[in-house]
Amino acid sequence: MNIKEINDTPGQPNMFEALFSHATIGIVVTNMQGLIINFNKQAEKDFGYTRDEVMNRPMEILLPPSIKGHHISYRDGFYKNPGPRAMGHGRDLYAEKKDGSVFPVEVSLSNYILDGELFVIAFIINITVRKQHEQIVLEQKMELEKVTREIKQMNVSLEKKIDDRTKMLRETLSALEQSKLELSDALKEEKDLGDMKSKFVSMASHEFKTPLSTILSSSFLLEKYNDLNEPAKRIKHINRIKHAVNDMKMILDDFLSSDKLDEGIVQTKPIYISAEKCFEELNDVVQEMAAHRKEGQTIETNYQGTGVIFVDERLLKNICINLLSNAIKFSPEYGVIKISCTINPSEVVLSIRDNGIGISEEDQKHLFERFFRAQNAVNIQGTGLGLNIVVRYVQLMNGSIEFESNLDSGSVFTVRIPQ
Repeated sequence: MNIKEINDTPGQPNMFEALFSHATIGIVVTNMQGLIINFNKQAEKDFGYTRDEVMNRPMEILLPPSIKGHHISYRDGFYKNPGPRAMGHGRDLYAEKKDGSVFPVEVSLSNYILDGELFVIAFIINITVRKQHEQIVLEQKMELEKVTREIKQMNVSLEKKIDDRTKMLRETLSALEQSKLELSDALKEEKDLGDMKSKFVSMASHEFKTPLSTILSSSFLLEKYNDLNEPAKRIKHINRIKHAVNDMKMILDDFLSSDKLDEGIVQTKPIYISAEKCFEELNDVVQEMAAHRKEGQTIETNYQGTGVIFVDERLLKNICINLLSNAIKFSPEYGVIKISCTINPSEVVLSIRDNGIGISEEDQKHLFERFFRAQNAVNIQGTGLGLNIVVRYVQLMNGSIEFESNLDSGSVFTVRIPQ
């Protein structure tokens, strides 16, 4: 059976035979058993077989060994669902010549039915020349990419040379700028130090003057009352001397604490202590500070919590002393000062509340600055260092401090130490 027998038309008996025989692409016709029943001249040229050599042989003789086994299942699948289709779908396809050599092809399939039997037509194009051209284009592309890389490397090398030539200039400018900044910082530090010294001298002369005057006058009166039988007056002036000496001690303690913090000498040394031990330490502070209360002042305590905490008890005690001292100083006679401490698994909360003179809203934003004194506290003894020291102690323990205050309504300071 051949194309002439299938498609012979009256008046034009040789037209389809000529088309089949002289087509410029290979055409192979197979039956439902996959046997070759027609093979045109271009196919003979491409595969090296004569038509007689392939007639009634399996289509797989034209395929490389690596795909022969798979092709049978593909072929059966096509026969079950025939229709025009291109093969490969982006994959490279190859055919095998009679001499065993392999060459690249493009394949498309079609089918027809004659006398109830299905026949498949394979249109096979030898794309060896195209692949050679593609390879040439690929090689040219690779060569172009190589040249591009070399040009980029040359550009990088040129840019590096430019950078190297300007590097000394940049470094010189940077060194000059750094010198300028260092000089500016040094001048600022010197100015700040001068301002601090001036504040210190002014504050120290003012703060030491009052207790020294008290000591001097009380000493003079003690001498006067020495021969008189007036023990109450003597005790009064002895207590005044004690208070004055203690005030001077607290001023010196503030200076020493601030200096140690500046030099980085103060380090946290937290330990595990029980809640009961913490409350005992706070009670010791309350008892110690009770001697400095004004007439009629009372200190109320409220402790809550159990368990064990991890804290630097020395710093916590110093924080309590500073805050409690301020509450006493800035509260009126017969005022009530409340100290509370709550311990829970996440934090230790220390709170000190007074009903004293309070802090204005304008002064609150400067409250923790060194040497700062609120406007309504200039006539009350103090260094302006206490709260600055407190906030730095709190920071050393990774804690926080907050406060609420209103003029003439008192203040409450709350310290939180995380666990």
